[in-house]
Amino acid sequence: MIENRDEQKEALEVLLGFNERLVKNMKLVAKELKDGRLDDTEAFLNDITQAMNWEIQVVNGTLDLLNEGKERLDKVRFNEKIQALSGAIASKDDKQMAETFLEAVSVFEELGAAAKEVVS
Repeated sequence: MIENRDEQKEALEVLLGFNERLVKNMKLVAKELKDGRLDDTEAFLNDITQAMNWEIQVVNGTLDLLNEGKERLDKVRFNEKIQALSGAIASKDDKQMAETFLEAVSVFEELGAAAKEVVS
């Protein structure tokens, strides 16, 4: 957990630089998984998973700041979507992964909006 408020804000600012691209890539990989894998889909999936994991770590370290004064990010809902996606990835079922990626997009968009509100 990130202890210093300034460090938390800095982490959220860095997250903002990645979040929009992550959301876009989550949508793209869902389409690839649904319509048929390309040669680089597995590598793309791994990159997206790593980026998601990094953003999840930032959430874990900054949740008190993200939700300071009001709830901007529903941690329970966020965790549910992440767990569902994790299970789908573990199952290696492309259709299920595509569906859960699209479902998880909303919580990552909410994370981006929450981070933007906090750092503004």
